[in-house]
Amino acid sequence: MGTAAGGNAYFQRGSLFWFTVITLSFGYYTWVVFWPQSIPYQSLGPLGLFTQYLVDHHHTLLHNGSKGITDGRAQLLWFLQTYLFGIASLSILIAYRPKRQKQT
Repeated sequence: MGTAAGGNAYFQRGSLFWFTVITLSFGYYTWVVFWPQSIPYQSLGPLGLFTQYLVDHHHTLLHNGSKGITDGRAQLLWFLQTYLFGIASLSILIAYRPKRQKQT
């Protein structure tokens, strides 16, 4: 994991393994939702069978998140909430002062 010189890093990068797994999973999900007709189900083994079952029997489950929020007031409230809580989190990072180690 990424550490700064001296070993007192405030931020550490996540595992490359999990970054890869999550990125590939999101990519596969996007492929399934937007282009299900182009997936080679038979070539993917058990994952292909499972994916084909979801596409055939749980269409609403796969597309549930793609509806989006269309109400302008609700969009504004979501934006404000995210902005305000984001600023609160950012203020914690800005206020962070690492302890200095004594040099001998």
